[in-house]
Amino acid sequence: QVQLVESGGGLVQAGESLRLSCAASGSIFSVNNMAWYRQAPGKQREFLARITSAGNTNYADLLKGRFTISRDNAKNTVYLQMNSLNPEDTAVYYCNADIRPRTLPTRYNNYWGQGTQVTVSS
Repeated sequence: QVQLVESGGGLVQAGESLRLSCAASGSIFSVNNMAWYRQAPGKQREFLARITSAGNTNYADLLKGRFTISRDNAKNTVYLQMNSLNPEDTAVYYCNADIRPRTLPTRYNNYWGQGTQVTVSS
């Protein structure tokens, strides 16, 4: 069984920073792309950032350089450093990853975490 567990969410004031973490655990053969998404109340889930196993990154234009994605391959963990937060960043943040489980190492499956709430007050 493979799972993604996010942590690091919380309540902050506008202008502050937060660092989210997402750890993949279970019977894992390898992890390929890891990414972050978010979903605000009443809105669709939107892509934020992606990082490959080689460390190549791409970001949604809406972030304007405020967020940075990184990963620790040895720990199967991806991070999202969020700076200059504003109330519009309030959302549930989800981790997503392409993982080859040991039970079926010939293909990647896509997994989602349960989400972590980020609330930014003005």
